[in-house]
Amino acid sequence: MAKMERMGVSDCEVLEKGNSNKVRELKKELQRLTMEIIDEDDEDEEEGKNERENESENRVILGTINKAIQVLSALKELKLKKTKKSSLSSQLDALDVPDEFRCPISRELMKDPVVLSTGQTYDRPYIQKWLEEGHRTCPQTQQVLSHILLTPNHLVRELIAQWCKDRGIELPLPVEDPNGIITDADRNRLNGLLKKLSSSLSEQKQAAKEIRMLTKRMPSFRSFFCESTDAIPRLLSPLTHEKIDDHPDLQEDLITATLNLSIQDSNKKIIAEHPPVVPLLVQSLRHGTIETRANAAAALFSLSALDSNKHLIGESDALKPLIDLLEEGHPLAMKDAASAIFNLCKAVENRGRAVHDGAVKVILQKIKDQVLVDELLTILALLASHKGGIDELGKLGGVGCLLSIIRESTSEHNRENCIAILYLICLYKRAELKEVGEEERTNGTISKLAENGNSRAKRKAKDVLDMLRRGINLTHTA
Repeated sequence: MAKMERMGVSDCEVLEKGNSNKVRELKKELQRLTMEIIDEDDEDEEEGKNERENESENRVILGTINKAIQVLSALKELKLKKTKKSSLSSQLDALDVPDEFRCPISRELMKDPVVLSTGQTYDRPYIQKWLEEGHRTCPQTQQVLSHILLTPNHLVRELIAQWCKDRGIELPLPVEDPNGIITDADRNRLNGLLKKLSSSLSEQKQAAKEIRMLTKRMPSFRSFFCESTDAIPRLLSPLTHEKIDDHPDLQEDLITATLNLSIQDSNKKIIAEHPPVVPLLVQSLRHGTIETRANAAAALFSLSALDSNKHLIGESDALKPLIDLLEEGHPLAMKDAASAIFNLCKAVENRGRAVHDGAVKVILQKIKDQVLVDELLTILALLASHKGGIDELGKLGGVGCLLSIIRESTSEHNRENCIAILYLICLYKRAELKEVGEEERTNGTISKLAENGNSRAKRKAKDVLDMLRRGINLTHTA
C-alpha cells in the first residue's frame, strides 16, 4: 500500500502539472486569437474594402471570435474545477473517507469511478493518465490488460454519492477532459498525417503509427474525428487495398487507432455509420496479428454500446468471426471477443444469428474448460431466450453442465444464470425434465438452491421444482 501511495502522489503532481500546462496553452491561444481580432479591426479602419470582401472577412472574424469564446470557457472551467477541488478537499480532510471509496492511485475520494479489465476500480482521470503514459498493466494487480476500455462503476458512484449526501458534502459531477479543446495546430497536424495515408507505403506506415499514438494519448485528436466528415474514410483508406494482409503492422496500427477513436461516445455513431468501417473491422477479425484481431473485437464492443450500432454490426456478419476468435482461445483476444458477443446479443435479433453461427457449442465447451465462466454464462443466459439456443443446449448436453455449476459453484451470480437457463430448458423441452429430476432425487440440488440462493435464483428454482412435481413423481422410496 505504501508503494501505491507514493505512486499516487506522483500521479497527482503530474495531473496538476498537466492542468497548469493546459492553462498556459489556452492563454497563449487566447492571446493569439485576440491579436487576430484586433489586427482585423485595424485593417478595416485603414483600408477601404468592397462589400464582398467585407462580408468574407466578417465571417472569418466571427469564427475567430467564436474560437476565443471557446478558449475562455475552457479557462473558466479549469479555474472552477480548481476552486471546487480545493473546497471539497478541505471538507474531506476532516472526515474519515472509507478506503473502498478512495482511488488506489491518488488515494483521494473517487469522483468518476471506472472498472479496468482486471475488475479493479479507479478514478477515471488517474487511470486514464496511467494508460495514456503507455502502461498496459493494472496498477494494483500488475496483470496485463486484455483491453483498455474503462467501464463506469455506477454502483460505487451511487454509494459515494450517498455517503457524501449523508455528510452534507456536494460531490462534483464528472466533467469532460479539458484536453478535448481542439486547436488549429491539432487540425493541421492531423490533416498532414491523413494526407500521408494516401502517399507511399513507408509514409502510410509512419502516419498510421503516429495517429495510433495520438488518438491514444490526446483526447483532442479523438474529438477532431467527430467534427470532420472525411477523417474516418481517409484514416481507413489503406485497409481497402487488396494487399493490406501483406502489411500486418499497418493494419494493426489503423485498427488500433479506430479502437481509440471509438472510446469517445460522440464518435461511436459517426464511426459505425461510415459504410466501410464495420466490414473492415469484420475483415480484420479474420486476418492480421492477434493484437489486430483483439482490437477489432474491442472496437466492435465499444461501438455496440449504441443500440442502433448493435443492429448494424449484427447485420454485417460480425458474430461468426467473433465466435471463431473466442473458440481459438488466445488469452489476449478471448475477453474482447466475449465482450463484443455479449453486447451484440443484447439485441434480440442478434441472438438467433449467434446461435446459427455456433455460439452455444463454443461457449458451452469453454465453460466446461473453466474459461471465462462468469462472462460466458451471462451470454448463454441471453441465448437461452431464443428457441434455437434451447435446442442446441439440449443436443449438446448442457443440462448436466449447468447442474454441476449449481451444485459446486460458490458464485451466486453464476448459479442464478444456470437456474434461469435450466428453467427455460425445462419449460420448452420437457424431455430434459428427467435429467433434472434425477439430479434432484440424488443431490437435492434444486431444492438447496431454492433455500439458499439469491432472490431470483430462489424464484426460478421453485418454478423448476413445480414443473418437476407436475411432470415427475419425486417421492423418495426406500
